[in-house]
Amino acid sequence: MAVPPSAPQPRASFHLRRHTPCPQCSWGMEEKAAASAGCREPPGPPRAAAVAYFGISVDPDDILPGALRLIQELRPHWKPEQVRTKRFTDGITNKLVACYVEEDMQDCVLVRVYGERTELLVDRENEVRNFQLLRAHGCAPRLYCTFQNGLCYEYMQGVALGPEHIREPRLFRLIALEMAKIHTIHANGSLPKPTLWHKMYNYFTLVKNEINPSLSADVPKVEVLEQELAWLKEHLSQLESPVVFCHNDLLCKNIIYDSIKGHVRFIDYEYAGYNYQAFDIGNHFNEFAGVNEVDYCLYPARETQLQWLHYYLRAQKGMAVTPREVERLYVQVNKFALASHFFWALWALIQNQYSTIHFDFLRYAVIRFNQYFKVKPQVSALEMPK
Repeated sequence: MAVPPSAPQPRASFHLRRHTPCPQCSWGMEEKAAASAGCREPPGPPRAAAVAYFGISVDPDDILPGALRLIQELRPHWKPEQVRTKRFTDGITNKLVACYVEEDMQDCVLVRVYGERTELLVDRENEVRNFQLLRAHGCAPRLYCTFQNGLCYEYMQGVALGPEHIREPRLFRLIALEMAKIHTIHANGSLPKPTLWHKMYNYFTLVKNEINPSLSADVPKVEVLEQELAWLKEHLSQLESPVVFCHNDLLCKNIIYDSIKGHVRFIDYEYAGYNYQAFDIGNHFNEFAGVNEVDYCLYPARETQLQWLHYYLRAQKGMAVTPREVERLYVQVNKFALASHFFWALWALIQNQYSTIHFDFLRYAVIRFNQYFKVKPQVSALEMPK
């Protein structure tokens, strides 16, 4: 959902370790390219890659002066009077400005300033590690530097999609292939536990201990939320959804379509990490409804989902898939979509308390909770295929 933290204190430059890119991970838009997704990191120690750090803090209410100071460090050959800027206003976690000199924006630096108190929601150093990992596999743009309260990275050419785009079979096929690719990335030899429950309990604890007294009457009581969280963990943990490397926040604007290269790429890796496969997909399906004007009538119909999941499984496996495999994933995905509603509703309550971004977080939380309770009976009744 991309939203904000307070600036950390200045620190010394830090170094991140990244793995050597796997040559099999240069995916195109065809399934036969996706079939090579069984790649793993080569043996031997990974190479260390330094990420530049600048002890600069950018004022989130007046971004341009700080952004231009960073540009002087990153692009010293650019004449300050020639630097153009463009503000992006779609994000509801951070503030973002593009800096460039050429009209075509072929060389463009994005300066992202973290939102207020988002350190409560996001592990920023983990985000940078994920950025590097995805970059090593050809799934992310270049990360240029970090600074006290943000980071700078390469502008990715293409168009950020909207709800009307991700429903098109031509595009949702590409999205399914890219997600299958990311789900095959392994940062180490063993899979950690999924992040879902740890994060959700952290968010719930924040809501219970710090936000509860000010909760709106439209929000379920804390006791109800606690019961639902326990039910979700008990019910979903039994579904045996694989734990894979996930994006975890695949809303429309985090998908960039490059019509020239014929592929999509995902951006914003704040919530990326190991999680349930079905959560990542179910979360994306929920985003068919949009963010600013939420309409769950746009949630993908069963037939659309089955087609999407078939593309995904075929890319992931590199071979034909059976109807039973698709149906099994369909059930898992729609059950985990419940957890997505619950997760982002808690997130929105925290944002409502602390964020300075102009967005009605409380209304969004109520919408997500309402949808959770609306679909829970029919979704919980779904049975796994025999």
